[in-house]
Amino acid sequence: MLRLFRFSRAALAVGLATGFIATGTVARAEDTSAWQSVKKAGVLRCGAALAPPYVMRDPKTGAYSGFFSELCKDFGEKVLKVKVEFVDTNWDNIVAGLQSDKWDLSMALNDTPEREKAISFSIPVTPYNVSFAYNKNNPKIPKGTKAVADFDKPGVSVAVMSGSAQDKAISALLKQATIMRLPTNDDTRMALMSKRADLLADANITNMLLTESHPEWAAAIQPNPAVAQQEVAFGVRKDTSEADLKVLNAFIDQQVKSGNVDSLVKSSVKTMMTAAGK
Repeated sequence: MLRLFRFSRAALAVGLATGFIATGTVARAEDTSAWQSVKKAGVLRCGAALAPPYVMRDPKTGAYSGFFSELCKDFGEKVLKVKVEFVDTNWDNIVAGLQSDKWDLSMALNDTPEREKAISFSIPVTPYNVSFAYNKNNPKIPKGTKAVADFDKPGVSVAVMSGSAQDKAISALLKQATIMRLPTNDDTRMALMSKRADLLADANITNMLLTESHPEWAAAIQPNPAVAQQEVAFGVRKDTSEADLKVLNAFIDQQVKSGNVDSLVKSSVKTMMTAAGK
């Protein structure tokens, strides 16, 4: 059963201007100066680096899903009243592509001090931390461990998506284990499943999906204290106006308060488990 984490919105709501959420609805974008270039172009471009269940893509049809994809689609179609286009990218380029105007929003981006130097962020959509999935039958991983020091040892390999928030987190954390940087989420999972890697470092919600899909062999370590406790949001360009952010933040705030984000997370996880045959 997916456990959804909640966080206080009180401090975030202070920054939302009066009138943006007057009766539980999102302010119309045409009432502000926000997103005029997007409306003129008639399309909202959403930068998409794959990270199930945040952002997913059907390999057969190319169609995007995942709860951040659904939110980006709803923001474009229902708030800005434009078409939505998903632009393929990866975690190494998710910030640079936004800076160079290849898309208008970067989806499912961890709000980190390093990234805040280059881009700006919406208010949080969901919290995040790094966990470590592993095969329960792997003798290198002590049963019931909660300490990173228990597996940060020579001869232990940890798979991670190159350029992701979890890559940066474990690069600073692990001193002796070998870090296996791979281009996609699928590559990291295959490395773990094929036993080329001993552990998989990923977002807590993503590893929860893996362990629920494969309970016969997969387990996850939730380190205490938490690793890279952050929040996941939309990334926007550094020069984005305050009015632009208020429109986007009002939309996110309403989606969280209404329970729609929780519903989308559950739906995304169900979709992934169905695809995995579970």
